Amino acid sequence: MNISGETLATIALEAGALIMEVYDSDFKVDVKSDSTPVTLADGLAETHILKRLKEVESSLVVVAEESVSATGKFPEHGDRFALVDPLDGTREFVDRNGEFTVNIALIERGSAVKGVVYAPATGRLFVGESKGHAWQCIVSPESKLPSKENRRDMRVRGIPSEGMTAVASRSHLNTATEEYIKNFNVSEIQRAGSSLKFCLIAAGEADLYPRFGRTMEWDTAAGQAVVECAGGFVTKVDGSPLRYGKKEVGYENPNFIVSGETIRPL
Repeated sequence: MNISGETLATIALEAGALIMEVYDSDFKVDVKSDSTPVTLADGLAETHILKRLKEVESSLVVVAEESVSATGKFPEHGDRFALVDPLDGTREFVDRNGEFTVNIALIERGSAVKGVVYAPATGRLFVGESKGHAWQCIVSPESKLPSKENRRDMRVRGIPSEGMTAVASRSHLNTATEEYIKNFNVSEIQRAGSSLKFCLIAAGEADLYPRFGRTMEWDTAAGQAVVECAGGFVTKVDGSPLRYGKKEVGYENPNFIVSGETIRPL
């Protein structure tokens, strides 16, 4: 079954509405076994996303962060499955800076072929529909998707003559990332949380996002789909593709590079 980007976007909007109800309350912060924070919003959003995906395609296997964290197990799946991070950037959620997202991606034969990243606090929605077809819009949680006339196509930009804009994690910038950036003509470094870093490149607002540090597949799949559908690139540091379904390493990613244009491996 071919689930549309619009369907994934609608589910993300619904999850975003649940997240914002918690965000606007005096919520409690717990700590998971891996020492990362978790809130009621993570669980509510994931439960809703799993329910809605099952309604759309009952046979679709979903690998979702909170379910894996709770059980310590990964569901068995074939070449086609979904990856879900119901609340990417929980630290940003806790800090109330608005830079958190809902991430939903479809994976086929190791590639992130379709994805949605939604930032409910700012209303920015990014959709990677298919190769060469990505779009964005502003939409409030619980609202309907804007008509096609009120969406903007997304395309990565060429490198500006004055130099690249690099994006780096607000919470995880490290020395390895800083040293990598020094190899390029970078005129500005923006800090951002969650999968928004991918989306800034997809939207033509930045050019380079190197990530040297631990990430999981559900952290990156939706963002990668958005970037690649917008014409960009997501690779391992050696230039080979960043792939999904890596059961043998517990769905953990290697270091990777996101760029609007092909970056030659160093």
